[in-house]
Amino acid sequence: MKIETYDGKEQKEIDCIGCAIESGNTNPMKGTIIKTKFFDVHQDFEVPIPGFIIVTSRRHFLSISDFTEEEQIEFITLISKIRKGMKDVLNIEEAYLFQNEDSRHHFHLWMFPRYDWMEKFGRKIESVRPILKYAKENLKTKENLILVEEAVLKMKKYM
Repeated sequence: MKIETYDGKEQKEIDCIGCAIESGNTNPMKGTIIKTKFFDVHQDFEVPIPGFIIVTSRRHFLSISDFTEEEQIEFITLISKIRKGMKDVLNIEEAYLFQNEDSRHHFHLWMFPRYDWMEKFGRKIESVRPILKYAKENLKTKENLILVEEAVLKMKKYM
C-alpha cells in the first residue's frame, strides 16, 4: 500500500503502517503525540484534519479481543485522556471513535473530530469518507497544516 503524508512531502510503499512506525521505516513527522509502553498516538498521517488522532498498538494484532490485561488498562486510560484533551485543549465537542478488525494494519482506533465545516457532509458514519476525501484534496494549505501541527503540539503538551 502507498501512503502520502498529510503535508504531501513523503510517499512510501508499506505493508503495515504500525509495523513501519515501529521499525523506523516511516516517520509520523511532527505528528507523534505520545508513545507509551503499548501504544503509539499520532495525528493521522494522510489526512490534514487538526485533532484527527490515531491510537495504534505497538505490537501487531488486529482485534481488541487480543489485548493483554495490561494493554486493556492502558488503552482505556489513554483514550479517555486523549478524548478529554481533544475537548479541553482543542475545543472539539464531538468525535467519532472507529475501530475495524478487517484491516491488515496493527490494531488502531480512529478518534475523528467533528467540526462545523463537516455538517454539509452529514452526521452519520457514511459522512466520513467524503470528509476524508475533501480534506486530502482541499486542506493541504499552509494555513491548515499550521493548525494541524499546533493541535499536535497542544496534545503533546497535554499528554
